[in-house]
This record gives sequence, structure tokens and C-alpha cells, in this order.
Amino acid sequence: MIRAAVALVFLFQQEAGYFSFSEMAASAGLNTKTVFGGESSKRYIVETTGGGAAFVDYDGDGWIDIFLVNGSRFQAGVNATSHLYRNNRDGTFTDVTKRAGVERPGWGQGVCAGDYDNDGHTDLFVTYWGRNVLYRNTGGGVFSDRTEAAGLRGSRERWGSGCAFLDYDRDGLLDLFVSNYIDFDIKSAPEPGSGPHCRYMGLAVNCGPRGLKGESNLLFHNEGGGKFADVSNKSGISKSGDHFGLGVLVSDFDNDEWPDVYVANDKSASLLFRNKHDGTFEEVGVYSGVAYDPNGKATSGMGVAAADFDRDGMLDILKTNFTDEAASLYRNSKEGLFVDESAAFGIGGNRKWVGWGAGFADFDNDGWPDILLVNGHVFPELDTAGTAVPFRHPRVLYRNVGGKRFEDVSAKAGPVITTPRVGRGAAFGDFDNDGRVDVVINEMNATPSLLRSTTASQNHWVLVRLEGTKSNRAAIGARVTCVTGGLRQIDEVRSGGSFFSQNDLRLHFGLGSAQRIDLLEVRWPSGAVERIRDVGVDRVVVVREGFGLTKAVE
Repeated sequence: MIRAAVALVFLFQQEAGYFSFSEMAASAGLNTKTVFGGESSKRYIVETTGGGAAFVDYDGDGWIDIFLVNGSRFQAGVNATSHLYRNNRDGTFTDVTKRAGVERPGWGQGVCAGDYDNDGHTDLFVTYWGRNVLYRNTGGGVFSDRTEAAGLRGSRERWGSGCAFLDYDRDGLLDLFVSNYIDFDIKSAPEPGSGPHCRYMGLAVNCGPRGLKGESNLLFHNEGGGKFADVSNKSGISKSGDHFGLGVLVSDFDNDEWPDVYVANDKSASLLFRNKHDGTFEEVGVYSGVAYDPNGKATSGMGVAAADFDRDGMLDILKTNFTDEAASLYRNSKEGLFVDESAAFGIGGNRKWVGWGAGFADFDNDGWPDILLVNGHVFPELDTAGTAVPFRHPRVLYRNVGGKRFEDVSAKAGPVITTPRVGRGAAFGDFDNDGRVDVVINEMNATPSLLRSTTASQNHWVLVRLEGTKSNRAAIGARVTCVTGGLRQIDEVRSGGSFFSQNDLRLHFGLGSAQRIDLLEVRWPSGAVERIRDVGVDRVVVVREGFGLTKAVE
């Protein structure tokens, strides 16, 4: 009788779109506060963006670790640094920042990962307002600052924002794309309330981004030997001019087997750089339908994510925006042409929050990617002004209902989702290797959040880790097709994404009730195609280019 009742509860929870998470940060040892600008007021816009987060297996032990970007304050004695936490494989993490050599202070922004020298160790690139940093993973848990040696220091200080490694020319070496936000100089920055773009709801607030000068995007070609060359002009990337660039998303959006680049811009049209296969790009954001909202308005783009949410074989785009603007859900209709379907699919009605981190993740392993949005305002002055708009915002969780619509299930997930916070970067990955996607969130002027998925489900799953040989070692840009019966899913290994963040480089597929995987097809960046049949479920599998499935861990 009790078992029957439990089964009925489980069935109801599944049918109702029940998701469950536990907040694990404190017990896991993630207890260092992220410092980012003033807490009760912010004088300059550089204090508002916050930092990214990364799930990355830096020591190659098969368990993803955590990197959290830290910021600073305009006051003496603030020496906050980014933090690297090693996964202890028991639900806890150890802070290894100092030993790893990644304790640089400053106004950190974003992080992306890739193996740029193909030595088998995952490297990190961290953006700053100031000078970006390339951390080469030397093995043994230690990183070396190779920014200068790699040619990435730059001729001047910039406000680096989103970033992503990619092999845009498919030569087997990872290149680097960096977006930039504002040409910001503290010496000439306008004061709160001093102009038309320095007020919000009657309050004097920090100025921008409108009224300030934007910046151009950068593309660096990997020359080999640990060196990069700035090809922003040669590739056509800089032709789009100056913008307020934030989130960067790399995927093959038109199914031509070459990586394209989408950049979410704040207060201006977002950009889509289509790869022309000859080392150059063409900006096609307006033509492709991803530059504006359905009314032709430029929104305040922040975070970005990609998935084939309706399983039609084309990768779609999710973009978070400012309050009074719905998140954008661009459905890929054909050959890289998109339609904003946020209203039709159920996420267009939520315009209350300022969105940052974003991700598609199949939280219940039913084969349909769900959505989590991380929110928080930019003006802490709202808390004491008696306005209807708060500084702290809840997260928003949407369940994918068969690719037909998204259902807001935030309330069902409880306080972990609904409690207001000031979130920024968010990374998605399975830190405990139990087949359920977890989330790490970098919170502004607070300790981070680590959401461990505890969703009860009898559905199956697989995690796929790829190793390139002829392709880049991290297999960034590889596309995997997972087929179980009539269920056909695709995803790609990508660097960067969300808001200034890095997701687990392993690909997660929910498999529903399938007991076996009929086919795993890998389309490698080299052009090779590998097909592996009859693969077991509920395990981590490793596929090496040219060698097939080399390892499976249940």
C-alpha cells in the first residue's frame, strides 16, 4: 500500500513537471564571497556586470571542478581573486586557488575553457576590465600565465566580457573569440544622475551603457607553438563596428559543419557571424532574425545558450534580457534562419526580471532540454527607494513539454529557485556523475550557489566525453547525434556560453525510458564521422577520434 502510494506520488510529480534541487554550496566548501562593486550603491557601470562560473575538469580525473571569477571594489585593501575548487568526488570541493596559480586580483568578468595547445590539459581564459589572462594548464594541477607569450595581452586595456575557444578554420588548433563591452575610463566616467542615461525610475544611478562608447569584438587565430595572431580585421569580425558585447555563443547554426558565432549585445542589435569557410565571417544577425525582438526592438542581451529544444535537427538560441523585456527564444526554422518564439512557447510573458546566466539542460532526463534562467537587477539603490522593482530576483525554471511549449515550474521546485538573489554567471554540468545536471551560480557580493539536482526520475541518461586526435584535443565544435528508437537528439561541444561562463565539456543526453542507445554519431571538426552502435545507458562514455568508444564508467 505504501509502495503504491509512493509510486502514485512519483507519477504525479513526473506528470506535473516536478524538479528538485538542493543548495549544496556551504556543505560542499564553496564559502568564499564574490566581491563585485558596492553593495548598497554602484557609482559606475563596471560595478554591475558580475562574474562568470565554470565547470571544468582541470586535473583530468573524470570529475568536474569549479572555477569562479571574482571582481573588485573602488576602495583600498580589496584584493579579491578568482577561485578554483577541486572536486573531492564526495560532494565536497577543496580550494586550490593558490597552489594552482590562478589567484590574480582585479575586475574579473568571464571565463572559457579549451585545450589550446592540444597537450591533454584543459586551459582557461579569463576576461577582465583591464587585461585578460590566458592560463595554460601545465599538468599536475598547476597553471601558468601565458598571456604575454601567446600574444594576447593586447595593445591597450579593454573591458573584456564573453569569450569562447573555437576552431573556426578547422585546422585542429583552437582559436579564441572575445567580446568587449564598453570603452570605459574611470577618469572620465560620468557620475550617477548626470545625464539622460544615468537615471532609472526617478533614481540617480550609474550611467550607461547608452551614452558611452562601445567596443569591437576580437578574434585571435591559433598559429601553433602557443602563439595567437589578431585576425579581427582580416576575418571580417571587426567590420560590424562597436557594440556593447556581452555573452558569446559558438555553434553550427546552419548545419554546414562550420562554427558560427552569436554575440548578445546590451542595448543594441545582437550579432550573428556566419562562417564563410575561408577564414572570414559575414555578420547576418538582422537577416537571420536574431538581432532584435519580434517588434524590431533592440533588447539588452546578456546570457546565451543553444539547444535543439524541439528536436528538429537545428540548434536554437536562448538569450536573456533586461527587465520589461522577455527572454528571447529564437527557434531555428531552416538553414540558420530564426523566428523569435518566446511568446508562442510560453516564456514571453515573464518580463519582470533582469536575466543573466542561462542554460538548456534536461533536468528530468526525458529527452527534452529544459531552461533555467538566473536573474538579478543592476541597481542596489532600488532596495531603499521604495520602488516596485526589487534588486534581488528569483530564478526561473521552465520544463520543456514535448518540444511544444515551456511550463514555468519555478514554484514547484521550491525556495532554491524562488528565493530572490542577485545572480550573474551560471554553469551547467553533472558534478557528482549521477546523471542529473547540476548548476553552479556566481552571486554578486555573496557566496556562490551550487544546485545539486535531486529530481526523482526513472529515466535514463548518458554523458559523452570526446577526445580529438586530428581535431582539437578538447573536441570543441564536435556534434553528437544520439538516437534511441524514435528519439533523435543533437548537441555540440562548446566553449563559453551562458553569461560569461563555461559549461561541462561533456555532453549530457536524457534518454527517457530507453534501455540502450541505438546510435551515437560523432561529427568531428576534422570532417570525420564516427558511428558507435548499441551503447549502454546510465554511464559516462569516452569516445576518441578514430578509435571509437574507449571507455565507459557506470
